[in-house]
This record gives sequence, C-alpha cells and structure tokens, in this order.
Amino acid sequence: MFNNPIAPKGADPWVIFYGGYYYYCLSARGGVCVARVSDIRDLADAEPTLVWQPPENTMYSRELWAPELHFLDGAWYIYVAADDGRNENHRMYVLRGTSPTNPLEPFEFIGKITDSTDKWAIDGTVMKYADKLYFVWSGWEGDVNIIQHLYIAPMSNPYTISGERIKISSPELIWELNGGEPKINEGPAAIEYNGSMHIVYSASGSWCDDYCLGILTLKNGGDPLSAESWVKSDKPILSKRDAMFGPGHCSFTTSPDGSQTYMIYHANLVSGTGWGGRSVWAMEFSL
Repeated sequence: MFNNPIAPKGADPWVIFYGGYYYYCLSARGGVCVARVSDIRDLADAEPTLVWQPPENTMYSRELWAPELHFLDGAWYIYVAADDGRNENHRMYVLRGTSPTNPLEPFEFIGKITDSTDKWAIDGTVMKYADKLYFVWSGWEGDVNIIQHLYIAPMSNPYTISGERIKISSPELIWELNGGEPKINEGPAAIEYNGSMHIVYSASGSWCDDYCLGILTLKNGGDPLSAESWVKSDKPILSKRDAMFGPGHCSFTTSPDGSQTYMIYHANLVSGTGWGGRSVWAMEFSL
C-alpha cells in the first residue's frame, strides 16, 4: 500500500482526513504550517501554508514542537509546545482557526493550556471519549529533566483544562528505558478502535534506534481519569527492524472511504542518525 518513507524528511507527523483531504500539520518556516493533499501518498509534495507565526521575545516564540490539528465543537484548533529558547520553559499552547471550514486560513493565538501545576509540558493531544474532552500530554513531575510521564486531565472546552492532572503512564518496562536519561514516555495519540479506547505513545530515548511505540488501553467501563483504568501492553506495538530505526510519535487517519485506519509516524532509514535522520512513514493499523 505504502512506499515508505512517504516523505523524505519530517518529525512528529500529524495527519488527519477531513472533507475529502488529508491535512498535515507541522512546524516549518518559523511557525506552524498546514498542508493539504488529496492522496496521502503525495505527502512529500504537499505545500505547507504558514497559518501562525509567534511574535518575538515571548515565552512561546521558540522551539515549536509537534503541532496537532483538531476539529472540535465546530472550529479548528492547533495544539503546539513552545518556549522562549530554554527547554525547561516548554508549555502547551492553543491556536484557533479563523475559518471554520478551511484550516489553511490563519490561526489566532488563544493562550497557554495547563493544569494548576503549570509544569513542563509537550506533545499535547485531545482525546474525545463518551462525548467528553480530555487533554493528554507528556510532562515532568517537577522541574528537572529526569523523566517524562503521560498525564491526562478533563477539559471544559477545547482550550481549557478543568481539573487536576492524573499520571497514567511512566517509563518502567525494559523496552521503555533505552537511551539513558531522561527516561521518556511522550507523543500520546488517542484512537478508538474495535470498541475500545487506546493511547499509543512513544518510549525510550527519541535520539536512539530503540525509540518505539507502546499502547495503553482503557478498561471497559473504566474512568479515563483513573490511572488504574489504563492497561499498558507488555511489549511495544512497533519497534526497529531492518531498514527502519527509531519509529515513534504517531498520528492516526483513515482511508478516504473510512474502511482502513492508517498510522503515520516518523522513523529513520539509517541506524544512528537520531533526530536529524527522521522521515515520515505510514502503515495500515490493526490490533
């Protein structure tokens, strides 16, 4: 189906299908961009449109990481991690589209999205479950870059966290601990598949060949805001193999007719090339 990689360069790919098009949200040109293609196999030829550029000299002017595009409550939103040039100041921010129909139109800055702790946060995503919204992200427990956990919190609307954060995953299994410190769980992506809610996430050092994808599954009838409701797989669902190293940070989309689910992720063709060697890959997803 796919001739991988589908794009020769790219990291943290966020791709969704909406209204007959695939939309690819990415950091580029000094800001956040959105590209549109009819066929996901043409992603390499997608022309990014700059939809938002941060002003200079703010706490969110630099290091724009892993933007995600979502259509929620009749509007387009982008969630992006940003800082002032110092990684310890990374927080999550929300942008809202000026057009309810076209995400290639400019986005406006809404503000920071955080729980009461206001700790380091990246890779924020929105999970919709039982008609409620939840924010899921990777963060620090304190203020030191030692370990990244996955947190979840309730949302009262697409730009507001309305409760305390709950830790639902920490790097603890052997396959989550490669690469040294900081120990990492990051890049959560929620998907409802075969009647169950899942969060696929990245584990181990993002700079190493052993970066991989794990999965959490919500117990039937479980409360998403209870850590005990999430069950972690005892092995990764995608890890390195011949000519594919460090697969991680995925998003989910579908075939145009909705009959197939695709997972879009980044990986390296060459061992040891780390952050600089990433390209965009795709595969049919099944559990």
